[in-house]
Amino acid sequence: MEQQNIIGIDPRSLVPEAMKLKTEGYRLVQICATKAGEEYELTYSFGKEYEFLCLRYNVPNGGEITSISNIFAPAFLYENEIHDLFGIKVNLLTLDYKGNLYRLEHKTPFH
Repeated sequence: MEQQNIIGIDPRSLVPEAMKLKTEGYRLVQICATKAGEEYELTYSFGKEYEFLCLRYNVPNGGEITSISNIFAPAFLYENEIHDLFGIKVNLLTLDYKGNLYRLEHKTPFH
């Protein structure tokens, strides 16, 4: 069984790290957000063969993140979901649903 690696990063290094992983042959597996006290914890998971690697950082309430959808095209779905459910602003999305990816009874229910 292979080991899962979780690497804490500075949010500003997400885009360069994602680009590096892309050039090394990794694929985007998922992006996860969860409430962590007064902040949000974001985990970006990547896979290559039997290796699983996660980049993790925290975003303050009211904070913004930068999209990696120009590097990994499917990221736009996860990032729109994060915006819709948590209210985190995502900059530079390749396809921005502007808070309308899901039909929600309450805007940003996990905010």
